[in-house]
Amino acid sequence: MTAPVKVMLVDDHTLFRKGLAELLEGRNAIEVVAVTGDPDEALRLAREHVPDVAIVDLNMGPYGGLTLIRRLREAGWGGTPLVLTVSDSGDDMADALASGAQGYLLKDMEPEQVVDAIRRAMSGETVVAPAMTLKLVDLLHPKRGAAARESLLGSLTVREREILCYVAQGMTNKGIARELDISHETVKLHVRRILAKLKLSSRVEAAVFAVEHGVTPRTARTQKPA
Repeated sequence: MTAPVKVMLVDDHTLFRKGLAELLEGRNAIEVVAVTGDPDEALRLAREHVPDVAIVDLNMGPYGGLTLIRRLREAGWGGTPLVLTVSDSGDDMADALASGAQGYLLKDMEPEQVVDAIRRAMSGETVVAPAMTLKLVDLLHPKRGAAARESLLGSLTVREREILCYVAQGMTNKGIARELDISHETVKLHVRRILAKLKLSSRVEAAVFAVEHGVTPRTARTQKPA
């Protein structure tokens, strides 16, 4: 049996962190091992509990989440840091990712999306809130030529384009499976094929690709079947 993912929550808003802890505790394969609103205490708790994931607020007293991530790293913690914040600033996201955060999540995300982001981040993927995808496009400035883009898009089937649209909207594999009335495993297979065909390594990159190249539900359905 796979061990649960150990999560530490660091947020100076008491109601929010307690509510998030309860939501996460109710999910399979996740164990909340530490909860605090004090970054200094978080350093001690990280040494004591050795969490796999630390979910930290961006702005806290006496110092913010990015400083906390740096101090956790300096203390030898080797887990996965995620920022969870109300700020939808592209600059804040850029700073967080540059500081070593594995993801940038927003506090208005659905609980299922947060859980899915935790699991994906644990596998090494960089994760961002769906609402931040367009701003991530601006950050990355992809350089592929038009001909290369069309060639890659042309390799996708209608179903793969449809699933790519849902990925760009931040939907989980289970959510996509429910929407399309197909199995979870079938969606996973489609996502793997999409990443391989587009020469991408993560769902975030796929979402950016979809937004950048205007792949929408309408355009997905009007492409010729493959």
